Amino acid sequence: MMVLLLKSRPSKILEETVAEVKNNLKDKIHNIKVERAVIGIFFTGVCLDTGHAGICATPIKEIPEAVCCPSSARAMPNAGYLTERPVVKYLDDALSNIPMKKALGIAVLSALSSYCRDKGLVNGYKMRVGVDAIECLDLKDDTYPVLIGAIAPCLRILKGRKKPFTIIELDPRTLKSDEIRFYAPPGKTPEIVPKADVLVITGTTLINGTLEGILKLARPDAQVVVLGPTASILPHAFFRRGVNILGGDIITNPEKMLDTLTEGGSGYHLYGKSAERVVTTVKYRKSVKN
Repeated sequence: MMVLLLKSRPSKILEETVAEVKNNLKDKIHNIKVERAVIGIFFTGVCLDTGHAGICATPIKEIPEAVCCPSSARAMPNAGYLTERPVVKYLDDALSNIPMKKALGIAVLSALSSYCRDKGLVNGYKMRVGVDAIECLDLKDDTYPVLIGAIAPCLRILKGRKKPFTIIELDPRTLKSDEIRFYAPPGKTPEIVPKADVLVITGTTLINGTLEGILKLARPDAQVVVLGPTASILPHAFFRRGVNILGGDIITNPEKMLDTLTEGGSGYHLYGKSAERVVTTVKYRKSVKN
């Protein structure tokens, strides 16, 4: 779920990843366009004219304007003109403060990240396809996990351990009755995150601009995992800020993926059909202070 934990700030992770993609593709990037774009209930997806596709969470809860036609038009000003639009314009949108424009920009950034990988333009990390990042969590008996966002598969595993953990979520209504006792409000973030041995963060924090503030609170020795389809972009900027594992997706059948999103599909409708989970880990690490 979408969470608002700290003051939203411009994302250096997105800025650096956009710059990396532009540097990798050089002049080629100006010839790439979006062939198809879909804004689904749960996810937003795009397919480029290169055949590569990307996905991002749809930030419905971040759009208070979505209550009538005139204000909704301001939330999504390019509706009707999303195809044949150059990807460089979408990359500008990835750095925007308008949630839906930002989500489409991240989806395009994800698709371009796949393009860079296919062309052999990036290195410095390891990627395993068909692996769920949740399976990589280091959950010893004495481990104290903190979960940022109501990520259902993580909650099931953490509840099954019958050990203490904390979930920080903006909307406690998303939690089940047996999960409320593990809940902490967003205002407790600076107090709770430094206690985490394992910190699992939803990728949607990229959209609301809180991810980097959360990462600064994490202990250097904590296992830090960012997961979800929104975290399917190039990983280097994450790793420089202490992330150990990225759990994202790769799109294996772009048209089927987009068709599924038009029908209100979620990740469960994509895996094994038009997408696969991937786990990305670092080969070497360079840290940054900002």
